[in-house]
Amino acid sequence: MCGIIGEFAVRDSLLAKDDFIRLQKLSHLRGPDAQGYFSDEKNIQFGFNRLAILDLSSKGMQPMHSPSGRYIIVFNGEIYNHLTLRKQLPEHQAIESTSDTATICSMLDHLGVRETVSKLDGMFAMGVFDYREEQLFLIRDFAGIKPLYYGFDHKRVVFASQFDQVSKHPAFRDNRVNADVLKVYLEQHYVPAPFGFLTDTFQVRPGEIICFNKHGKVHKEIYWELPLTPNQPVKRLEDALLLVEEELKQSVKDEMLADVPLGSFLSGGIDSPLVTCLAQSQVQAPLKAFSIGSDSQMHDESENASWYAKAIGVDYTSLSLNSEAAVGWLQQAMDSLHEPFADFSILPTYVVSNLARQQVTVALSGDGGDELFWGYERFTSLEKNFGWHKLPYALRYGLYGFDKFIFRNKHVNGALLFDSPAQAHQSMHNRFRPAEVLSLAPELQHVNYPADYDVYRYPALNTRTDLLGAMRKAEFYGMMQKTLRKVDAASMANSLEVRVPFLKKSFMEGALSIDTHVSYSAQEKKLILKQLLGKFLPGNPMDNVKKGFTIPLGDWIRQKLKEPFADIILSKRLSDHFGFDSKVVNALFNRHMKGEDFKWPLFTLYSLYLWKLKSEE
Repeated sequence: MCGIIGEFAVRDSLLAKDDFIRLQKLSHLRGPDAQGYFSDEKNIQFGFNRLAILDLSSKGMQPMHSPSGRYIIVFNGEIYNHLTLRKQLPEHQAIESTSDTATICSMLDHLGVRETVSKLDGMFAMGVFDYREEQLFLIRDFAGIKPLYYGFDHKRVVFASQFDQVSKHPAFRDNRVNADVLKVYLEQHYVPAPFGFLTDTFQVRPGEIICFNKHGKVHKEIYWELPLTPNQPVKRLEDALLLVEEELKQSVKDEMLADVPLGSFLSGGIDSPLVTCLAQSQVQAPLKAFSIGSDSQMHDESENASWYAKAIGVDYTSLSLNSEAAVGWLQQAMDSLHEPFADFSILPTYVVSNLARQQVTVALSGDGGDELFWGYERFTSLEKNFGWHKLPYALRYGLYGFDKFIFRNKHVNGALLFDSPAQAHQSMHNRFRPAEVLSLAPELQHVNYPADYDVYRYPALNTRTDLLGAMRKAEFYGMMQKTLRKVDAASMANSLEVRVPFLKKSFMEGALSIDTHVSYSAQEKKLILKQLLGKFLPGNPMDNVKKGFTIPLGDWIRQKLKEPFADIILSKRLSDHFGFDSKVVNALFNRHMKGEDFKWPLFTLYSLYLWKLKSEE
């Protein structure tokens, strides 16, 4: 795992090397082991910060040229099938480095960019320059596990692992905030791909290849996309269980390949215990496992995690995160973010990453299980309530206006307001409802959502099967992307590589081949994963309510975090920088202090201003 950065000068000169290196160093925690740099002093310069995982020798250093010299690459990630792919190359025995990057370089010479990418199974973000055609390719993995930001002003392309490496480039650092993206951030509490928070800044989408040629023309294509429904579905539960078991075992085995110490995150739920159990079965010595607890009984699941640790036989390390410690950790966690991002679980994720990094360099995670196997309550709630959308829109909109008095149910509210299940599903994540955004920032009244906002691309699907498929797709490209962004930021700030077996392409394609009527049950969430966990760990506590790495944010804002929040919220800083109505902002804070629940809107504003301060450093 690494930090990458690159620049392609289309109609302008390259940034001075010293200034480029300063931008490269912004991601030094992503790759503290070594730094690499290359420039042809005309068209391109690439930078690389290395976290050595495979082939710890200098032969694995980047930027790396292909054997023919036609391509140069900077690559962040891991390719789990690279040894299999390497054996298919005629000169595989002549490849000096055992790294996956060396495999990719040889594949590029034989297959070209698009065919090479189609064969990769792993997590990755990369920049590839083709000297012969004088074009730059930016490529991101199919699930969006690794981030890739870029700036493009028709004079140059700048790309990097972190948004601040783009936003602080002289070509983009004075750009204004995108008003339409600010609107999305306030509602969704992060900036989804393909958007950047500043004008002329963007993100590569999951599963996307972007090509920039020497004339400044851009071509984008999606090489992999989550299907709504399977083409040839597995229709029997017994077959589905066998398929998931075999594919998950192989996925975990493949993702344990490393030349450095490896461990696993462990919660009290289903997904990470299942991954940890399968990982432990691959090794004889006790696997290192890590968990975070809380001093709030409502949010603590350390008892369940401890049960799993003993049953699996791992070498278990746990840390209880209380409000006193949170104040000390908060600044470090927020410093790991390089763009506006407002999910407070960044704090426990940062702490568990820090805890793990003291003993290992790679950690396995259970992320992705909820999205693929219907683990969230919102799936079943929206399915039950989406029938409301069959009413005439005028009637639905009128009922929506009275929701505080009639329904008090965000799942019903989403069904009332939207025709598309993806839109209704996404609305349930909103921190600010549309009317609240306009109250906070009246100038956004005439600002539309970006034309290519993913959730609005999905059609109005009405059948039960398509409804579930649309919700899963919206979850996959919506909130799961936020989770992956959080884990990447928190872990890489601690120089820890986190791998996600549920999101390995071969496993995903197997899981997605299961008929919806088999994999989904309104009565029992994650039916298939529960049965597998029961097989491996009978008597487990999985029926207890999963709390995850959560903390009592609302109480903490009223107590230990009151001062730092008040310092920002009650000042006029937000109004001065973003045009927010200070009376509305102050009212949110004061009402929260009196017992109402506005923790998420407050944290969304708090995070926005912290990013503003950091961007000016």
